[in-house]
Amino acid sequence: MSSEPLKMNVRRFIEQGFNRQDMAEFDRYFSPQVVDHALPPGMPAGREGRKRFAQAFFAAFPDIHVHIEDLLAEGDRTVARWSAHGTHQGELMGIPATGKTVNLTGIAIDRFENGQSVEHWEIIDQVGLMQQLGVMPAS
Repeated sequence: MSSEPLKMNVRRFIEQGFNRQDMAEFDRYFSPQVVDHALPPGMPAGREGRKRFAQAFFAAFPDIHVHIEDLLAEGDRTVARWSAHGTHQGELMGIPATGKTVNLTGIAIDRFENGQSVEHWEIIDQVGLMQQLGVMPAS
């Protein structure tokens, strides 16, 4: 797969999977056995874990909107630097809804085979998120 189709794949996933919360897009984007290095403890392995994590996130931030800031592709990998904003309207990791609007940033890396992500890494600014929710003091 050349770099443009890989980038289009990521763009479609962000728009359909996150901004429209279309869970079928997770089935299209991730291999059933994707190795996901970013899942929190307690989530099942593979695509089902990624879907369960996303559903919990959507329940906490039902109006989440993700924007791709930078998108790179080389070989079989993509790197997406993204930002997102949403309102904390549901429980997240034991934190009850605060009603606060938050801004998130992160970087996701995917490795593809046959058009699907077979390996996924993601770093999210969780400290910034916890500070915005009032769980951690701002530095």
